Amino acid sequence: MNPDFSRIIALQRKERKISQKQAAADLGISQALLSHYEKGIRECGLDFLVKIADYYNVSCDYLLGRTPEPGGKILSIEEIPDDDGNNEMPSSEAIQFYRKVINNSISLLFSFSQRAKSVTLIREVSSYLMLSVYKLFRIIYNACPNNDQKLFRIPKVVANDSANAIISLSESNIKAASSGIALGGNDSVTDAESLYVTTATLSEDFSEYATSLLNLIQISETSISRTRDELQTRRRP
Repeated sequence: MNPDFSRIIALQRKERKISQKQAAADLGISQALLSHYEKGIRECGLDFLVKIADYYNVSCDYLLGRTPEPGGKILSIEEIPDDDGNNEMPSSEAIQFYRKVINNSISLLFSFSQRAKSVTLIREVSSYLMLSVYKLFRIIYNACPNNDQKLFRIPKVVANDSANAIISLSESNIKAASSGIALGGNDSVTDAESLYVTTATLSEDFSEYATSLLNLIQISETSISRTRDELQTRRRP
């Protein structure tokens, strides 16, 4: 049983605002059977896989979770635009790939957030990202005892915990602002629909960066699933 298939076909139907009854009729199956497919209770055959891929105009590989791109595109390092203007690439292809995926995903995140026209949202997203980079840089910098701590004004003993506290606060403010809750003197998102996006509009509205974000999501969720499975295995008697 492929867990991605059920999730993705349900997502595609809901993004298009098609009722389950209508989709089932269009696909020539019962609503009950389509419901079982969408819930992962039953597994479809190859004929239906091709049929539903054509119905939603996406690739079979996408429906099976083999690629994050609805069109079935496989991302290569050459196809990712270099957003930060730095043409001097590291020697490792893996580092190039992840750097570009992260840079472009951040660009999309800012463009997406700007749609909501909330100063608080942009400010707190910026704070969250800057402090995360600052924290990681200090961790790596501190690995060499000969590196001079005078580079920083904040003492090493409190820097990491202080950054974590502000990151947590920024995350709370992001959640509040994006939910339409104005805290203190902050503003908030007044139109939640400004943040509405589908897999189709993501690629259309952010064509330069969508591929990077979709790959980042896939890589991150693969890592999360693998780590959770490993932890669960260790906890079993």
